[in-house]
Amino acid sequence: MTTKVAIVTGAGSGIGRAAALALLREGYAVGLAGRRVDALEEAAEASEAGDRALAVPTDITDPAAVTALFDRVVEVFGRVDVLFNNAGIGTMGVPIDELPVEDWKTCVDTNLTGSYLCAREAFRVMKQQLPQGGRIINNGSISAHVPRPNSAPYTATKHAITGLTRSLSLDGRDYDIACGQLDIGNALTEMAARMAAGVPQANGEIAPEPLMDVEHVANAVVHMASLPLDANVLFMTVMATKMPFVGRG
Repeated sequence: MTTKVAIVTGAGSGIGRAAALALLREGYAVGLAGRRVDALEEAAEASEAGDRALAVPTDITDPAAVTALFDRVVEVFGRVDVLFNNAGIGTMGVPIDELPVEDWKTCVDTNLTGSYLCAREAFRVMKQQLPQGGRIINNGSISAHVPRPNSAPYTATKHAITGLTRSLSLDGRDYDIACGQLDIGNALTEMAARMAAGVPQANGEIAPEPLMDVEHVANAVVHMASLPLDANVLFMTVMATKMPFVGRG
């Protein structure tokens, strides 16, 4: 195929859906991965991209399911040029001593181990295909830099994603596999909409925060994906201009 091929995890809603639709508009073939088949199929249909949109129900915490995802995309489209490692979850905003251990494990399994499993399969495919190589884009988050109150599991996983990004960028050099990270702040999605009504701040106050159109994130993903493999955006931050990030805390 001459068409570039992408896989987007968490593609059924929010940032993942917006990114998948943006890549499809740019002519990519896209494997839309996520747990909810109805949401994936709705997104694929909304794209009006026909056979270039492939819904693949996937639990990214399951190694066998992740392998099956990549095998299915290669079977249909022939290769994988881009992985947007996007799927992730948060936890209840409670003090760490009140957070159930299972919630911690679920957050780590999804945000960190899931990203590792997808990157692992991307390396397997990208090393073997001809022409060799590809690109991995990790969803880092503003929380990869500074935390929100009572967010230890989410913040810890996003800091770990930064280490994963750096390691993959280094280890991919011999195989023309580029890796970068997109740190996103306050994109308007269903998950983030609550911020407009007020969320806890570092000083204990509850305050509303500005949000930006999620399409700005999607456009950033398309830009990173479109670069030739001899160029890489290692880290990019795209955020609502007036959100409390610079100076947070």
